[in-house]
Amino acid sequence: LSFLNQLQKDLEEVKEFLAKATRKRLRDVLMTEKHKLELEIKNQPPPKPKDVAEEEKSSLGGYTVKINNYGWDQSDKFIKIYISLNGVQKLPAENVQVNFTERSFDLLVKNLNGKNYTMTFNNLLKPISVEGSSRKVKTDMVLVMCRKKREEKWECLTQVEKESKEKE
Repeated sequence: LSFLNQLQKDLEEVKEFLAKATRKRLRDVLMTEKHKLELEIKNQPPPKPKDVAEEEKSSLGGYTVKINNYGWDQSDKFIKIYISLNGVQKLPAENVQVNFTERSFDLLVKNLNGKNYTMTFNNLLKPISVEGSSRKVKTDMVLVMCRKKREEKWECLTQVEKESKEKE
């Protein structure tokens, strides 16, 4: 029997005992065990397909969410992008990855509460320094620090934003 099947069998049995239990203390113990089992079943990784490309995806876990909400700020040297993600500080550091190029960055947060989160910024308004850029994980937030190539004020983050402002 697979591990998942074992858990499901345990859960069924706990439910049977719960149906028969009359003592409050015993019911409480069984309820706690039932919740633990349900959680464990929920957190079981799905069976892995043989296909390598698929394995790549499933090693990312469930389902990928595009992040659309962020705040940003700038100093002379940095553009700072603040991305709120509840509980992100509990992840291992390698689960929060940012790839920088001179005019873009993308953020990947792996397996946060069973989901992956991505955010991509292409066509940054001005070039950034890949070596000087970094990310910091704070409580419920990722801070992406893009090091400006030149110390100047950016009126917005991306070319697209600039163009849509100019149209207005």
